[in-house]
Amino acid sequence: MSNNQDNLDSKLSDASNAKATASPMLTKGKHVSATKNTTAVEVAKTGSAKDMVLWLLAIAALIAATFSNQYLPGYWQAANDVWVRIGIIVALAVFALVCLALTNQGSAFKILLKDAAVELRRVTWPGKDETFKYTWQTIVVIAIVGFFIWLLDNFFNWFVGIFIG
Repeated sequence: MSNNQDNLDSKLSDASNAKATASPMLTKGKHVSATKNTTAVEVAKTGSAKDMVLWLLAIAALIAATFSNQYLPGYWQAANDVWVRIGIIVALAVFALVCLALTNQGSAFKILLKDAAVELRRVTWPGKDETFKYTWQTIVVIAIVGFFIWLLDNFFNWFVGIFIG
């Protein structure tokens, strides 16, 4: 195992030990002990009235964004300009994304992205020689499979041609 991998593993274990020894804290209005590592799934499963309102606002904003290009110029003179409509659509989409980010599911998505970043740091990427070797192996296998498919295609064309005439 490489030295960088050892350093990363030790940092991760130190961080989890620091969380375990921290004092209890308040999270989203509920008393949660810091010894419990919350996963993205646990966070996503929790729900509240605030989440429901934020989801409804986000859905309404996205629906408004889809209809604003067609219907808004008939009600508002300034919306006849294409750049005004583009700005309104972008603003509604950003508003919907902000609403979704503030939900528990949005928090779970942020946790998932952080966990994915940690996992990407643990990946051992192949070297130049390994990449070159596997690329050529892939090209050869694709050529062989392509040749067999071409043979099957010709055979079935010939076979169907016998019956059709």
